[in-house]
Amino acid sequence: MMGRIACANVLSDLYAMGITECDNMLMLLSVSQKMNEKDREKVMPLMIRGFRDAAEEGGTSVTGGQTVINPWIIVGGVASVVCQPNEFIMPDGAVPGDVLVLTKPLGTQVAVNAHQWLDQPERWNKIKLVVTKEEVKEAYQEAMFSMATLNRTAAGLMHKFQAHAATDVTGFGLLGHANNLAMQQRSDVAFVIHNLPIIAKMTAISKAYGNAFRLLQGLSAETSGGLLVCLPREQAAKFCAEMKSHSSGAQGASGGAWIIGIVEKGDRRARIIEKPRIIEVPPRGSLAARQDNSASGPELSTNLS
Repeated sequence: MMGRIACANVLSDLYAMGITECDNMLMLLSVSQKMNEKDREKVMPLMIRGFRDAAEEGGTSVTGGQTVINPWIIVGGVASVVCQPNEFIMPDGAVPGDVLVLTKPLGTQVAVNAHQWLDQPERWNKIKLVVTKEEVKEAYQEAMFSMATLNRTAAGLMHKFQAHAATDVTGFGLLGHANNLAMQQRSDVAFVIHNLPIIAKMTAISKAYGNAFRLLQGLSAETSGGLLVCLPREQAAKFCAEMKSHSSGAQGASGGAWIIGIVEKGDRRARIIEKPRIIEVPPRGSLAARQDNSASGPELSTNLS
């Protein structure tokens, strides 16, 4: 799973520019010097396999790379493509009136940490009143599947629905990457975020733990998060609906996209309103996800005033 997530994360830099094809991948692997030979022979081939499987899913292959020894296990890589100008979308064309769409829910950092706390009573005691162990396990599984999901479908739909700009949401959190994208725009625009789709229960955990992750401020780090896309207002709901239909086989968080804000005239910055609407996204396989999947489509509300 770690290998798959790493590969999805690497490919997202291409997908964020609307590129769906990758010519070549390199894998960078760091083996921990703390591992014994038996562990190394078991773990490293699985990581390599996961990376290669995800590359194959993206229609590409790993042709080389480098392996080093480190105190830590690290996996990453490089993705490259040679393409025509019409095959990519420069991330600088947002205009006032555009709508901001996010293609994966937030909260992966909180989910992974909460799962680790199941074995740490001191930390678990801080959150056990707001979440059950089963809910933490479901959220952790959802985070894993979400991080391992390629953003390739969204990249293809960016062309179909005339996206003006996009970025992938990773280590700087939603607001960090939204700010970076806003600064790159040719027009004098600002991004205003009204809605935060978050894996169910992660908001409650974040609050119970003293807001250490700054999740509602958009600063919680994500790994292999979704694409933040600027779309013409009339195209945004259609983009979301098509994302939902492409993932109709997978109930839960990864099944769709959410309208989260607007582009207005401004100073090339992004902000989250004081009291954003939290969209609790149920993990796939959970009872709430099954009910949600049969009852409704993606979050399509454009009432962001």
